[in-house]
Amino acid sequence: MTPDILIPLLAATVQSGTPILFATLGAIFCEKSGVLNLGVEGIMAVGALAGFAVSYATGSIWLGFLAGGFAGVLMGGIHGLVCLGFLGNQVVSGLALTILGVGLANYLGTPLIGLNAPGFVPLDVPLLARVPFVGPVFFQHDALVYISYGIPVGMWYFFRNTRAGLRLRSAGENPDAAQAAGINSVNYRWMGVLSGGFFMGLGGAYLSLAYTHMWANHLTSGRGWIAVALVIFAFWNPIRAVAGAYLFGGVMAFQFRLQASGTHIPSSFLLMLPYVLTLSVLVFSSWKGGSSATPQALGVNIEPAD
Repeated sequence: MTPDILIPLLAATVQSGTPILFATLGAIFCEKSGVLNLGVEGIMAVGALAGFAVSYATGSIWLGFLAGGFAGVLMGGIHGLVCLGFLGNQVVSGLALTILGVGLANYLGTPLIGLNAPGFVPLDVPLLARVPFVGPVFFQHDALVYISYGIPVGMWYFFRNTRAGLRLRSAGENPDAAQAAGINSVNYRWMGVLSGGFFMGLGGAYLSLAYTHMWANHLTSGRGWIAVALVIFAFWNPIRAVAGAYLFGGVMAFQFRLQASGTHIPSSFLLMLPYVLTLSVLVFSSWKGGSSATPQALGVNIEPAD
């Protein structure tokens, strides 16, 4: 493959993987606290709609981006209310959240189809953008891509080296022991659910404000489910999530380019590729012992402290 083909493909890989990365990091944050969230797809859909709508109404792309994140917080709050407030089944709540979020976004977003809103555009990083190969692949993107480079490192540091991060992890590993040590595990689970929802919402906002610059029904196209699988593939490690997100981004970028090239391969087969990879990733992660990295109290409800 020549550089004229490879470099644009790798650059598209980074851009395609960025919304998946935001969503995966959100899911990791949530699950590290012990709360399983299968509502990523619905949260991303609402975040995408909120981001586009606010950007269209205000003309501010940054307000739109933040609005997508806070829409994710609201959706995460619903999940937290069911699972942490009423001790409901986390699997059922997450699935219901996906159905609610996708349906709500499609219903409310229908009037916005075909409208134009301000969006993020590529912004070269001085000096770095001119580095051969590396520059065009990593440093000729929009500002949100550059932000996504730092978040996994910051999240990794938070989990390993801060008091709040260690307490949040304890709520997901052994909440009873944490509460016996005076840590309110329910509060830290709320932190995980709401913060995770924020990052998932940002992933959705990236789709409408930077990746497509438009709103369309079913804009997420299953990316939320890919993020759910990537959490296992990454073994709940934010740094590994980067490689997983770019792997899926590469597959999606590759199938788009194959379709655009006029290949004789049926488009329905090409659209299957990311999800075939999703199943393969789950099998690979199970084979490599991904279950050993699972937070021990993931999906287990806990009673509020007295």
